[in-house]
Amino acid sequence: MQKITREQLIDKASELLSNGTVSCVLGWGQGEFGYDVTPTVFKSVEEMQNGFVFNDFCGANFSKYLVSKTGKIDGKILVFLKPCDTYSFNQLLTEHRFDREKVYAVGIPCEGMADISKVKAITGEGISSVDADGDKIVVTTLYADEPVAINASDVLAERCINCKSKKHVAYDELLGDDGDVIETGRFDEVVRLEAMTPDERFAFWQNELSKCIRCNACRDACPACTCEKCVFDNPNSGVENKSPANSFEEKMFHIIRAFHVAGRCTDCGECSRVCPQNIPLHLLNRKFIKDINEFYGEYQAGAEVGARAPLVDYTTEDLEPGEVFDRRDNNA
Repeated sequence: MQKITREQLIDKASELLSNGTVSCVLGWGQGEFGYDVTPTVFKSVEEMQNGFVFNDFCGANFSKYLVSKTGKIDGKILVFLKPCDTYSFNQLLTEHRFDREKVYAVGIPCEGMADISKVKAITGEGISSVDADGDKIVVTTLYADEPVAINASDVLAERCINCKSKKHVAYDELLGDDGDVIETGRFDEVVRLEAMTPDERFAFWQNELSKCIRCNACRDACPACTCEKCVFDNPNSGVENKSPANSFEEKMFHIIRAFHVAGRCTDCGECSRVCPQNIPLHLLNRKFIKDINEFYGEYQAGAEVGARAPLVDYTTEDLEPGEVFDRRDNNA
């Protein structure tokens, strides 16, 4: 699959801006560091040429941003969507979270994005610049005399190693070739956790969730979290944006959030990508996805606009709670 370049994306955006198809572009903008890429709205070709970036760290899923942007901008907004992003795009359309007529979606192929924590594990801290050189990522740090060249394949994000699909399920225009839905080992780690004893599994999650600083980055980046007011923002809930008072509250935030997105999570991995504590939050969601597949049949959220998730589509063949426990006991 041919790699899409920054210049190709700028050319496409410039064409659509110039002919009036779109009035602005939702794209990747330069942050403080080379790897610190941030979603940015560009309103002119000049702004695109000066501030648009596309590199190995453009992992942000733009679908969520359409919820707030489409209602505030006149005309259509151009959005670049990687294959995994298109599933979130469709799921949000299913939930009527943005106006499809105000979006021009351009699908772009993706061979995976880098995980900055893996890069830092090789180079150390103090990264001053990051540049792409073919299949290499060249990193310059404050503490080394020479730049370090890293194979991009060695620092792929976990969600890219276990990518569920290279195929776009939504777009108005496609740049490059489309891929296929692929088989990966994305449930392997869930199986490993399931094989633990209850005490071992509890200890695993207690250790991981104890790292949480309640920054809300996972919630804010998650395309499935689009409530105008979250229960954790409600001053009457008793848990409004505060540090956990005990170990129960420490776990409650993530457990409640995981249940809220069950059946709607597209497994885009944004929750784990943005977590400053590197908590593998995607594993909670993948556990639910795996259970839904096993108990109700294969289902991929966002694969089709309008598809009803098994959890909100009652049929007389649905499992009873007792059957769920019987299956788990038999598989133990």
